[in-house]
Amino acid sequence: MNKYLIDGGRRISGEIRVQGAKNSALPILAASIMCTGSSVIENCPCLSDIDAARNIIDYLGCTTEVAGDVITIHTGGLSRSDIPTHLMREMRSSIVFLGAILARTGRARISYPGGCELGPRPIDLHIYGLRQLGAEIAEDHGYIDCTIPNGLKGAHINLSFPSVGATENVMIAATLAKGETSIANAAREPEIVDLANYLNACGAKIKGAGESTIFIEGVKELTGTHHAVIPDRIAAATFLSAAAVTGGEIWLNEIHPRHIGAVVPVLEQAGCKITLSHNSIHLLSCGRPKAMQTIRTMPYPGFPTDAQAPIMSVAAIADGTTIFVENIFENRFKHVTELIRLGAKVKLEGRVAVVEGTPRLYSASVECTDLRGGAALVVAALVAEGTTEISGVRHIDRGYEKMEDTLASLGAQIRRVE
Repeated sequence: MNKYLIDGGRRISGEIRVQGAKNSALPILAASIMCTGSSVIENCPCLSDIDAARNIIDYLGCTTEVAGDVITIHTGGLSRSDIPTHLMREMRSSIVFLGAILARTGRARISYPGGCELGPRPIDLHIYGLRQLGAEIAEDHGYIDCTIPNGLKGAHINLSFPSVGATENVMIAATLAKGETSIANAAREPEIVDLANYLNACGAKIKGAGESTIFIEGVKELTGTHHAVIPDRIAAATFLSAAAVTGGEIWLNEIHPRHIGAVVPVLEQAGCKITLSHNSIHLLSCGRPKAMQTIRTMPYPGFPTDAQAPIMSVAAIADGTTIFVENIFENRFKHVTELIRLGAKVKLEGRVAVVEGTPRLYSASVECTDLRGGAALVVAALVAEGTTEISGVRHIDRGYEKMEDTLASLGAQIRRVE
């Protein structure tokens, strides 16, 4: 098992290019199996979750080729409609293959997905949406069996919560359904827009992505295309946090600042000076951070739940008290116990975390329990006195492309060891 050793107290400073968005690349890779011909997806980050998606695509009978950050998918050999348990358990986002397989082959059999344990993340909205499109779905012994005896048909679907995954699954399947589909209370995340842009380039007819209602007019077939994945807004927020916590300065290039519009004012409250351009962000930290106002995670365009953990590490050394209210995942505070090992002062009460800033954090041996919580531990270790040992970095590898190399290029003393 790999781990990080981080010598804290080094100022983060420098310029980096932001990686492609994991949460955008994964549904696009899943959707590619519906297309005839080949799709060339650029700006795909090198992550274990991307490898897991490629393993699923290859298992289905398609082939994938990788050259740097470009993945080419050839779908002519698709011959299966099932995903075995060991592949589904590699990542939570594997559920997004359900709509794509069903639309392409007329049936699908998958087990329940794996991924980070962040509390109940039911797939009932996925199943509800696909049933509205005409799918017959049976759940038995941990498997989901889907068929469409009468084909997929357009429908009006009203989601009870703006679930990103359910919006993606329904939108993907609806592109090949007969008639028009509307998704009310749809997720509005930038990754939804990126998926719609890819599908439209393949021949789909989707309008309203990024708004609360999405309209899809079904087409008979999709054709592969070239597409570049958007930059990763959560990776951007993480590296901004690293600079903020160390009193550093950072330039992020090839990023869409509007995608982290809810994060920027929070870091400004912490005392950072931030300058935005059309595709870059500059942050200058002016010493010890200040406490921030109450941070409530919300669906986009609200404050992202994925950025909550790294920002909490900034609050841990801030002057004053910051309150976090987690409204998306009930177990999103699993990193708190490990932050406390580093000297953070955090009190939990259900979905609320009260963080009393302390002038110093101290090194310790800590363990990643999930992707974003692992990122929070890295951010905290950058400012902690002494050498911090972080185990379980396989979780970090799911969402950050060679994080140790990126941070080292910015002046951090970090190394990966067995």
